[in-house]
Amino acid sequence: MKINGNQIRIGNILEHKGSLWVVTKAQAVKPGKGGAFNQVELKSVIDTTKLNERFRADEIVEKARIDTEDFQYLYSNDSELIFMNNQTFEQISLEQKLIEEKRLLLKEGMVVQIELYEGKPVGVIFPETVTLRVIDTEPAIKGQTAASSSKPAILENDMRVMVPPFINNGEEIIVDTNELSYIKRAE
Repeated sequence: MKINGNQIRIGNILEHKGSLWVVTKAQAVKPGKGGAFNQVELKSVIDTTKLNERFRADEIVEKARIDTEDFQYLYSNDSELIFMNNQTFEQISLEQKLIEEKRLLLKEGMVVQIELYEGKPVGVIFPETVTLRVIDTEPAIKGQTAASSSKPAILENDMRVMVPPFINNGEEIIVDTNELSYIKRAE
């Protein structure tokens, strides 16, 4: 699918310079002199190389055709994450470095969408939020207000997030999977 340079958005997967790239940042720039362009940061799907490119509005770019399927997370080994398709029971593996720190969000049995390019896994789409238990945080200080401060907390998956002072050890919180940040206390 061909798109114009000004239609590139974060999360798009592009075929560029003979390889597949995920758009990690995109900013429309309108300089005082010359034509507008889209300043884009790309990350290779194959390895961890990054590339900064400028795409003019009239430039044509090839957007890769990506299929998505639901897969259940099973387990991980030293360098791979193993998922199973609940319809066909087929198992696939994905390199951990492909999703970086978001791999910490995976829980055994969690269902995610795997992005496939020509049958090969190239990415993971997480649910918008996940519920995680706080295993270590400082106790609340009497008289401290919730509006003005936050404190670090370590979650069950060893991830660190900032939480309001009223959150205690053992409580479950809801975490935004895009920002990797605290949203609210779980019900």
